[in-house]
Amino acid sequence: MSFINYSSREINCKIVYYGPGLCGKTTNLQFIYKKTNPEQKGKLISLATESERTLFFDFLPLALGDIRGFKVRFHLYTVPGQVFYAASRKLILKGVDGVIFVADSQIERMEANMESLEDLRINLAEQGYAVEKLPYAVQYNKRDISHIAPVEEMNKLLNVNSVQWFEGVATAGVGVFETLKGVAKQVLLELKKHY
Repeated sequence: MSFINYSSREINCKIVYYGPGLCGKTTNLQFIYKKTNPEQKGKLISLATESERTLFFDFLPLALGDIRGFKVRFHLYTVPGQVFYAASRKLILKGVDGVIFVADSQIERMEANMESLEDLRINLAEQGYAVEKLPYAVQYNKRDISHIAPVEEMNKLLNVNSVQWFEGVATAGVGVFETLKGVAKQVLLELKKHY
């Protein structure tokens, strides 16, 4: 899971944003990148093909402190949401330390949310992970538009394990940092158990 760089005295952790196409994963990452201090972050890298895009950047949050003299650096990734990019999603999940599932709150997107969640479970299981045992949170995005499902209904469909959840409007930054902090704290608690 996490990678220790002894020369720089850093523990590198990977958090993956997962969800159906156009749910707001990229918007979350772009907002975080834009609002993060330039001295604390690496470059925003976009691996784009004709019809898919994967974003990645790393940052070193100063407020989280360190673990046994090691700073913790987070690497944030998005996965392509489209169904036909299963291989890319599996590869990006390799070595994951935490997952944020971004769900589209529009009523007509509930089936896509459920399919993507099942896809996440399958892809994690193939690599020996269980979503129930990983630092994990759900963000119900696009809460600012009409025709959205109530949070209670979304929790019944997408949050059967009653994990931490957040309402979000990623385009305005609402719930973006709260969701990230929720998973980052869980990742740090796991790290402290092992180091």
